[in-house]
Amino acid sequence: MLRYRSLFTAVATTALLVLAATQTALGESATMSLTRKSALAPTAGCGKTPTLRSGTQSITTSGKNRSYILRIPDNYNNNTPYRLIFGFHWNGGTANDVDSGGTSGYVWSYYGLRALSNNTAIFVSPQGFNNGWANSGGEDVTFVDDMIRRIEADLCVDTAQRFALGFSYGGGMSYALACGRATTFRAVAVYSGGQLSGCSGGNDPIAYIGLHGLRDPVLNISAGRSLRDRFVRNNGCTAQNPPEPAQGSLTHIVTYYSGCRAGYPVAWAAFDAGHTPNPVDGRSGDFEPGENSWTRQVVWNFFAQFGGGNPTPTPTPTPTVNPPGTSVLRGVGSNRCLDVTGVSQNNGTQVQIWDCNGQNNQQWTSTGSGELRVYGNKCLDVNGAATADGTAVIIWDCNGQNNQKWRFNSDGSITAVGANKCLDVSGNGTANGTKVQIWSCHGGSNQKWTRA
Repeated sequence: MLRYRSLFTAVATTALLVLAATQTALGESATMSLTRKSALAPTAGCGKTPTLRSGTQSITTSGKNRSYILRIPDNYNNNTPYRLIFGFHWNGGTANDVDSGGTSGYVWSYYGLRALSNNTAIFVSPQGFNNGWANSGGEDVTFVDDMIRRIEADLCVDTAQRFALGFSYGGGMSYALACGRATTFRAVAVYSGGQLSGCSGGNDPIAYIGLHGLRDPVLNISAGRSLRDRFVRNNGCTAQNPPEPAQGSLTHIVTYYSGCRAGYPVAWAAFDAGHTPNPVDGRSGDFEPGENSWTRQVVWNFFAQFGGGNPTPTPTPTPTVNPPGTSVLRGVGSNRCLDVTGVSQNNGTQVQIWDCNGQNNQQWTSTGSGELRVYGNKCLDVNGAATADGTAVIIWDCNGQNNQKWRFNSDGSITAVGANKCLDVSGNGTANGTKVQIWSCHGGSNQKWTRA
């Protein structure tokens, strides 16, 4: 990834000046009012032969010439609505830094999301005035409005899946969009941000993930907590003090708030490092290669959990009392059993489906506390206590936490209590070795199990 040391002083100076000033509400653009559609609405670009191409684009906005870099998916299909993801650079950075991925290249392009998207998204990297996002008079928010208007007139976009993310000053800009364009964007990710670009509005819910270092010398982690807490309130989440790693641990903890309005989750990722978008567990530096950072996958998973249309509550299956005893769990769709990969007893081993064979790695014991135990002392566990669709299901030492509690339901599904999502065979797979995950409950046969 790009090395940030040469930009450190500029970032710190801007952050301190902005935070020292009284924050004023910036005027909402009168030129555009984008609202989330009740269902996916095709943009004007759907079905149209596009004129836009990947690369640097120019646009006139608020009477000024601005530029941005556009990345259209390989093999773009003008009848397929794509996600639209904006990546904002830090103070002193450039649109090219975000687009190129710096020294890490493509794998860290758009903070690592471009590679993970696998051509399911259109990416935009805008260029800020003086390499920053002062958003004077709301002009940077208007810039975003105008880019959206132009892109969606020419390309096919899923209007229910617009996202924004950025680091430091770019995080402040993403926060300004969360405040002022909560009905335009589905979710934002704020890396080590502060209220640097204003917050016009700021009263509506939007899915929000904040990531911040305990030892951040530029924007103290308290600034990140303050941004997060606005959307904890807006989204109706249960207030809490989420756990954060100890200084010196060189680890991270991701917390998904409970009680949030359906479709409006809030997540908080605290890590033991400084001012960086790409911390690496076990490494003390703030300038590690981006491809090694856990933030790529965490933010992508947060964005990718959303489908088209307005958020709707996840249906909750009717619970039953967990049946006692030890047995195998056979997948209805695959006719194969829930199995610990390789008969391993190591913490973190992912579970899969495999031909039923009666071995110990397929014997699951229900306990009165809702656990599903294997080998006597290992529990079926949702990795990292996460709640996002696609989170891996693993085994771990039993610890009594909610991510190790399961509820059997009358329809044959098994619900992860902490996430309120179903035990799911990935991709409706039926082959030996297909991994098991959690996913929003939908009643499919890959989410139904029988005891034998």
